[in-house]
Amino acid sequence: MRIQNLKYMLPVITLLLAGCGLTAKRSVSDSGQSSVSGLSFNGDSAYAYVAGQVAFGSRVPGTDAHHDCVQYIGSTLERFGAKVEIQTGEVMRYDGEWQHVANIRAYLPADSAYENEKAILLCAHYDSRPWADQEEDYAQRMIPIAGANDGASGVGVLMEVARQWQNLSRRKRPIEIVLFDCEDMGTPQFYTGQQREHTWCLGAQLWARSVVESREPKAESRERSVSTAVYAYGILLDMVGDPNASFPREYYSEQYAGKYVDKIWRTAEQLGLGHRFVTARAYPITDDHYYINTIAKIPCVDIIHYVPGSETGFAWWWHTHNDDMRNVNPNTLQEVGKVIMTVINE
Repeated sequence: MRIQNLKYMLPVITLLLAGCGLTAKRSVSDSGQSSVSGLSFNGDSAYAYVAGQVAFGSRVPGTDAHHDCVQYIGSTLERFGAKVEIQTGEVMRYDGEWQHVANIRAYLPADSAYENEKAILLCAHYDSRPWADQEEDYAQRMIPIAGANDGASGVGVLMEVARQWQNLSRRKRPIEIVLFDCEDMGTPQFYTGQQREHTWCLGAQLWARSVVESREPKAESRERSVSTAVYAYGILLDMVGDPNASFPREYYSEQYAGKYVDKIWRTAEQLGLGHRFVTARAYPITDDHYYINTIAKIPCVDIIHYVPGSETGFAWWWHTHNDDMRNVNPNTLQEVGKVIMTVINE
């Protein structure tokens, strides 16, 4: 994830903030379990899923850590009853070279009475940045980051959502969880070659184009698979684990999915989490949701930790080696998960 220079672009309303993108387990208040109107979410469990990803090392595409993490996430989601597919493809990265992408798609069906309802899309990215290009020490910039918050935190929340989904007494909409690859492969600050557009969120771009292609007329199929789901709206989670995280109403989210922003933030307020889901606005952030909105034409909301007034627009650990488990808090994961579980079950 990279943010453009705010110093020169603050007057421009269409400013792009390019996006996103083991330590001992911490305790969660109330034994880690949240229950709202019969809906459960366990922040300790979500934290463990974050730690499980980070334990593999930096999930840089093409590495063993990346491959092993895909297997871990996919097998875990299958254990929760999801139909899992790995969507692969090739996309062009910032330097003109072709990059292999592996998106993880997991489909959780609704009850039979609701099987024809449109799916809710829940997404995050699981890859981690190959460079720490926000490090002050230049010698540290070429070392991949852990990506505990920037990537793994959103995935951890969605893995716990999937675990809780199988235990619900009534599932009124299908859910598709998409965990994007190559979100954080965007142009590094030190690159001096030809500048290309759309170098971030490569997995989301691939997925969004595949959704458009799936709408083309083809032979009728009775089976509703991951590849043929139809979506009502989407929610993207990015950097949702910081103990001091706050989530403003992001510009593109309001532009393309305003009524769903209202729905989510109203729900958070009703749950007593208005301090976390704040009414302030954030500048436009080029994150995975941008391509879901503009290519796939699916209204999608970005829940993302944004820090107004900071040099980058994001937290101090962003794209540095400080993005580790010290900055992931199970209470924050629990609060985000509580909101998501409530919204998708309304």
